[in-house]
Amino acid sequence: MKADNRRHPLRDAHTDIETAEAIPDTPQSRAPAYRLAFTDNDFMCRDELRPVRLQLELLKPELLMEEQGIKSTIVLFGGARIPEPSKKDTARTKTLAELSHFYDETREFARLMTLKSMENGGKEDVIVTGGGPGVMEAGNRGAKDVGGHSIGLNIVLPFEQAPNEYVTPELCFNFHYFGIRKMHFLMRAKAICVFPGGFGTMDELFESLTLIQTGRMQRVPFLLFGRAFWEKIINWDALADAGTISAEDLDLFRFVETAQEAMDLIENWDPAPARDSLPGR
Repeated sequence: MKADNRRHPLRDAHTDIETAEAIPDTPQSRAPAYRLAFTDNDFMCRDELRPVRLQLELLKPELLMEEQGIKSTIVLFGGARIPEPSKKDTARTKTLAELSHFYDETREFARLMTLKSMENGGKEDVIVTGGGPGVMEAGNRGAKDVGGHSIGLNIVLPFEQAPNEYVTPELCFNFHYFGIRKMHFLMRAKAICVFPGGFGTMDELFESLTLIQTGRMQRVPFLLFGRAFWEKIINWDALADAGTISAEDLDLFRFVETAQEAMDLIENWDPAPARDSLPGR
């Protein structure tokens, strides 16, 4: 995405932006209609331009990750409100304080996975998080602990979600559309690890599981950290007993408690394919 990498001899857009800024100030040049279309925020934010914005939001991270040589990722989903253990006394609930040890497990898992990635050039199995606080911060932090890169896929929210200081700056992205953000989480995923979290985490968990269950995504290691938490929040067996999912769907994921257990499972995962057709979806 650099001007000197153009593959054509035509005048480039940056030059025209600079030229347009230097034109005489007249009623005509000040008129919104005169702005270059791709520099006109009012125009780009019109409802009719939503398809263009969706395309741009898909394309920008794709091009930049390609330029950075990112080939595959390890996805970490988890709660923004889970505190670092040293700060658990500030947690808003007793349960969040009790869950704080998952911050350290996330950090350790990201550290171990990044070390493994760096052994092979650091372009495969790159840690990707939502780029925010809590579990996300721990994942990016673990990668940075050993000098590795990590990706942050942030999203504009009125609270909580700002990029943490451990994301690799060149791989820190910001999104408007949740759907495009989730596509980027999964497009390169070689494993998905889900830590305790709230609505956002469960949204990511169930969309990912649905894609695998329905054969829309290849089966990858899918690990839920903290069996006690997840079995309290979701009655998985009840879904199977009711027939709304198949009993075999419960084999699409595994419960783990520690970073090392997760590393071992990913290393020895049985790559059974997702089924093409499933009853009770």
